[in-house]
This record gives sequence, C-alpha cells and structure tokens, in this order.
Amino acid sequence: MSEYKEIVEKLNLKKQELEERLDRVKSSLRKTHAKDWSEQAQERENEEVVEKLDENIRIELNQVNEALSRVEKNEYGICEVCDGPIRAERLEALPYTDRCFNCASELE
Repeated sequence: MSEYKEIVEKLNLKKQELEERLDRVKSSLRKTHAKDWSEQAQERENEEVVEKLDENIRIELNQVNEALSRVEKNEYGICEVCDGPIRAERLEALPYTDRCFNCASELE
C-alpha cells in the first residue's frame, strides 16, 4: 500500500477534520433555546440546518472510515463491483471511492 501513502495520509487528515467538525456541530446542537418565541423559531430553523450538516459529515466520515478499513485489508484501490483497479487519478480526486470510473458511471 506504499503506493497510496500520500492518499492515505490525506484520508487520515480528512478523518481528523471531519471528527473536529462533528464535535463543533454536536456542541452547537446542545445549546439551550431563548425564551422569546420568535427567537426560538429562528433557532429551530438553524438547528435543522445544523442537523443536516451533522448528517452530511457523518456520511462522509463513514466513507473515509470505510476507505481506511480497505487500506488495512489491502483492498484499497480495488473496485468493489468489478474487482479491477481504481485509477490513481480517481483516488486522488475522491480518496474514499470504492468504485472505478466505469462502475461508478453505470450506477448513475
């Protein structure tokens, strides 16, 4: 896996970044609400946005963790669909992808 050393380092940095963002989102969701009804309504709208961010961060973090798991199993860079290699350019652009370009295109 030394051929993917730089990409794996990027994945680890991305994982750290996502975990930090997730912690900030969690602390933001724990805040208490204002007593004023109009302020509470605005806070609830903001919470919906933050909850969606939380969901998106968790999805991306899961993808990064799955990619790192594939690295550990020496399966990184191998397409989950056709078992063919995933081009390095694709992995550099989307390091947590588990499909080669052709298989990903077919799914869309």
